[in-house]
Amino acid sequence: MTVVAVKGEEIEFGKNLGLLKSIDLSCNNLTGKIPPNLTSLVGLISLNLSKNNLMGFIPNGIGQLKRLESLDLSRNMLFGGLPESFTNLSFLSHLNISFNNLSGKIPLSTQLQSMEASAFIGNDGLCGPPLTKEYCTEDGNNSPNPSVTSSNQMNDNEREQNGLISFGFYFSLAVGFIVGFWEVCGSLILISSWRYAYFQLFDNIKDWMHVKAVVFVASLQRTFQC
Repeated sequence: MTVVAVKGEEIEFGKNLGLLKSIDLSCNNLTGKIPPNLTSLVGLISLNLSKNNLMGFIPNGIGQLKRLESLDLSRNMLFGGLPESFTNLSFLSHLNISFNNLSGKIPLSTQLQSMEASAFIGNDGLCGPPLTKEYCTEDGNNSPNPSVTSSNQMNDNEREQNGLISFGFYFSLAVGFIVGFWEVCGSLILISSWRYAYFQLFDNIKDWMHVKAVVFVASLQRTFQC
């Protein structure tokens, strides 16, 4: 005879324990490891062990629970990787393993990759879709991905080149301004004949504009008098 707590109620099971459909042991301050023989309950549809103090690995035989539709192992202290047998859970529609110490690459399966990323958060060592963590290698270690590293290096090189271009542009602009300024002003200061011709040109332009203005005003006055 076995006693199992389901939704806060204790239910006794005998030989038909394998037909158990749902287990909810959440928020019970449970400690220790997840019993491997739990995976022999092949009739399970829902398993909730969340918000306890469970430690150790997720049992490798978790994939034997092929009818499992809901699995919640969140907010424990589980560590290690996700067993490859997770790919056998073809009916799994709800998963929450957030806020543990899990690591490695998430196995590739239709069910796992269709889950929300929030189902995996709080596990700094986990990588791979549906997470967006950039660094993920085939062996599950969170070492930098060479392609991403190369991309980052290219970005750094581009930023460095842009900085050099910006510095060169402003430096050339400053040098050009100084050279042009002294070519004009220096010549006027040092060569008196150029200075005289320069100011004479301005005087001539001023006189020409004055004459044009007087003629234009006189023309307007005659027009309105008529």
